[in-house]
Amino acid sequence: MHLKNLEKPALRGFGGTLLRASAIAISAACATTSTGFFTPAFAQTYSFSGVSVEGNERVDVETILRYAGIGAGVGISSGALNDAYQRIAGSGLFETVELVPSGNTLIIRVQEYPMVNVINFEGNKRLDDEKLAELVGSASRRVFSPSQAESDAAAITEAYRNAGRMAATVEPKIIRRSDNRVDLVFEVTEGEVAEIERLSFTGNRAFSDRRLRQVLETKQAGLLRRLIKSDTFIPERLDLDKQLLSDFYMSRGYIDVQVTDASGEVTRERDGTFVNFTVKEGQQYKLGNVSAVSEVEGVDAAEFQAALRARPGVIFSPAIIENNVARLESLALQKGLTFVAVEPRITRDAQGRVVDVQFTLVRGQKVFVERIDIEGNTTTLDQVVRRQFRTVEGDPLNPRELRQSAERIRALGYFADAQVESEPGSSPDQVVVNVDVEEQPTGSLSFGVSYGASQGAAITVGFQESNFLGRGQYLGISVSSGSDSINSGINFVEPAFLGRDLKFKFSANYNTSDYDNAFYATRRIGITPALDFPISQNGRLELRAGLSQAKIYDVDRGTADDLATPEDETSNGSSRILRAEERTGAPTLFSLGATYSYDTRITGLNPNGGVVLRFGTDIVGAGDFQYLKTEASALAETKIWNEEVTVRAIFEGGAVNMLNGNSRVTERFFGNGKIRGFDPNGIGPRDLGADNEDALGGNLYAVARFEADFPLGLPEEYGLGGGVFFDVGSVWSLDNVNGTGGAVDDGMNLRSAIGFSLLWDTPIGPLRMNFSKALVKEDYDKERSFDLTVQTQF
Repeated sequence: MHLKNLEKPALRGFGGTLLRASAIAISAACATTSTGFFTPAFAQTYSFSGVSVEGNERVDVETILRYAGIGAGVGISSGALNDAYQRIAGSGLFETVELVPSGNTLIIRVQEYPMVNVINFEGNKRLDDEKLAELVGSASRRVFSPSQAESDAAAITEAYRNAGRMAATVEPKIIRRSDNRVDLVFEVTEGEVAEIERLSFTGNRAFSDRRLRQVLETKQAGLLRRLIKSDTFIPERLDLDKQLLSDFYMSRGYIDVQVTDASGEVTRERDGTFVNFTVKEGQQYKLGNVSAVSEVEGVDAAEFQAALRARPGVIFSPAIIENNVARLESLALQKGLTFVAVEPRITRDAQGRVVDVQFTLVRGQKVFVERIDIEGNTTTLDQVVRRQFRTVEGDPLNPRELRQSAERIRALGYFADAQVESEPGSSPDQVVVNVDVEEQPTGSLSFGVSYGASQGAAITVGFQESNFLGRGQYLGISVSSGSDSINSGINFVEPAFLGRDLKFKFSANYNTSDYDNAFYATRRIGITPALDFPISQNGRLELRAGLSQAKIYDVDRGTADDLATPEDETSNGSSRILRAEERTGAPTLFSLGATYSYDTRITGLNPNGGVVLRFGTDIVGAGDFQYLKTEASALAETKIWNEEVTVRAIFEGGAVNMLNGNSRVTERFFGNGKIRGFDPNGIGPRDLGADNEDALGGNLYAVARFEADFPLGLPEEYGLGGGVFFDVGSVWSLDNVNGTGGAVDDGMNLRSAIGFSLLWDTPIGPLRMNFSKALVKEDYDKERSFDLTVQTQF
């Protein structure tokens, strides 16, 4: 990069050439003078009776003479004269400097650097002027500095480099104006994005390149490279990628793994890079003997041994060790054992490829937490950060708990960065815990469009704030309007109700529907407050109450509607069952319920999968209309074939048990979305005696879904994946089939479907295409062989 004058070919280095010219001028003057002060060109000392300064406007004479260090009548050597020149030129105040002897007087002739009039940027498209202005140190109405302009150009180039544009160049130029002013222009040539043309690995045997690419923060350029920013090459990100690879292997038992090198080779055109990681995997280890022993007098290790949750034979993972250490330390605190630490002592058997782990209870150092200081939270209240600590002032120090507290703070999502460190306190047995956070935006306003082959298009407007008023509360409001439905709701969550690990939830909703496969419409409105709290490490319990109204209306009465009476309805149009339910109106219902959930994915002990269980029941009713509604689900998933394929099994079921009266269509199950291959309202009990053969829903349902997701052999960055599935289940049972003449089929008739899916994570939202084939069905079921859904926010 060189500074240039738009009015000249160049400014010749802003002084380098002039330095040589001035030195020649000084030497020539000294060699040719006819006075007695100078005889040969290399005389020892010289003397001037006077020193004058010319050309200065803003810098006073005294300042220039102080830089020169030359006094009148004082002998000076030629070397000292050159030093004086260097000091004046090196001050950075002058564009040119000349020392011109004139008789007995030394003339110091200077030309000051101009003032910067304006600063402009040209050629920049990817980074706007406001962004670039933040990077430059040059400023309007200040003295122009060539070195500062060069530094600014380097800063802009670095910003483009971080954005993946390795070929970007920035050239600062000046435009001369009147009154010794200049316009400073940074001419930017952005160049092309230096995309990651290829991400490769050397030395990997257990996992394929495709699987390892999924671990990295850096991504390989794909089909959507123009819309994906993570495919640009940023050298600083390689260190993070090396750590991510090491953690990946360590969590899968490769305790000797080494990522020895991560190199990026830039193409000659500087528009692409080839990145290679060299991996030494080592051997995979499993857990061997796992035991707990005590070195603390009076503490029996038997109870701690029983608390261990690590089985021999499972693949070794640091998460297993960390989790069991936390369990034992928590048990020690429950037993009142302070300053007891747990040290995992690992013995490796390389021949058997097992790791024996001995959890040893030892006496820890007696150190207390003096105080917890929190900085950087301008919006978030201190209490939101403080409640992530299980330790308070005055408690014994537990370094492991501090690390876990830091992870909990980061997991909130309120902060771009959070650092938790300890430092010595006021005495040797005290420490101060410092928490330094950097806040980030936590709210969003979204406008979305969704499409489903069955539901049609819908427009969604939503607002979400996960740190409402800086209190750590969640507030969400959404409204979705489609061609056949309106769904709106508001949700509020207080995560630390009454200062405890107790969530207070409140939700309200208003929904209407008028689906194509139903000859009636429904409207639901309700509010539900709830409390949610942990009852085990992986389990939570929700207790809730509710107040709701549900109504069925616009039931199709057929051509004889004008003649029929409630007591003498014809079979034309919709089912008599739906007509009877329409007459019930919209009773106000009160409910009490509870849901237990168990999720092993919380602990992270199994990086390849987990189990999720849920069981919930509600008692609902008013007057002579009362029922018990129960639902349960179980999900288990894992990764196989070198973690390339995810297999998943899902079981769901539900029951409506009427205590008084008959169930209504607004309370029953339809299995929509539960079994693929069928339309909404396409399966379940149906009145075959009605003209439109309405789907009535059922009091019972049970579904089993088996599916697998897998890559298609394309680069991950294309966002394309495949899947296969097999669904089987049924919806059945009605209360009010009497008087229908046997026309209603509410039997437990199994349905099943098989199919495959194409998954595409597109720039406008996730797109899923299901191609299905019903294997077992009833004649009156309504099938759907293709289903497309896409959702986006902008």
